[in-house]
Amino acid sequence: MVDLQTPERNSRPAKSDGKNPMATHRILIIEDDRSLADVLDYNLTQDGYETSVASDGQDGLTQAKLHGPDLVLLDLMLPVIDGLEICRRLRADPVTRGSLVLMLTAKAEETDQVAGFSVGADDYVTKPFSVKVLLERVRALLRRKRGARDDGDTLVSQGIMLDRERHRVTAGDSVLDLTPSEFGLLEALIRQPGRVFSRSELIDAALGGDALVLERTIDVHVRALRKKMAGHAHLVETVRGLGYRFRDPVGAA
Repeated sequence: MVDLQTPERNSRPAKSDGKNPMATHRILIIEDDRSLADVLDYNLTQDGYETSVASDGQDGLTQAKLHGPDLVLLDLMLPVIDGLEICRRLRADPVTRGSLVLMLTAKAEETDQVAGFSVGADDYVTKPFSVKVLLERVRALLRRKRGARDDGDTLVSQGIMLDRERHRVTAGDSVLDLTPSEFGLLEALIRQPGRVFSRSELIDAALGGDALVLERTIDVHVRALRKKMAGHAHLVETVRGLGYRFRDPVGAA
């Protein structure tokens, strides 16, 4: 279901050098369906974004490393390298680990969505979809990222330091390579130590009220966050039947 403008021959905005000087964000589209890629490219360009397109996984990774996009629209079923593996590599590379990843796929099962979030996706949209709704999801993700960058405070608790201006987290002497969603989750928890957050509250606080994700997705993010926190993992506590909280230093032994 594509409900917005489809590019017509000779109607596409000119891109003389591949860049839009008015664009505020770079978006990489990795999609092997040429007609869909063209529709996405056209509508995103019309919305003011600087775009690039790759039709297979290897080309997508190459372009991501070259351009360091703010957001990647990533199909899962791709030739050469599949979308899940691409997401893993994006998160492992210093150039792209901070890029937002919005997965586009025909795989609509809950297990598929959990698998996508477990490798670091920030949002998950199933096909067929409304391009208008997709554009709103893109805007919501980029607003969340911009909000984190604009607020320059630093949070420190029990060996964890979260620097919003630099989008950097350290645990002791180690720098944690967090995805934007993991960063948002940790920030929500560390701001109010001792407070129990339900999963739905964490979706709103960490992923943004515009995110349409499963509550179970928070469990996936928490597991990934704890793994990266290593010796500090115990600071993110599970409250059985309720949700999660950051350990209260006042009540800690």
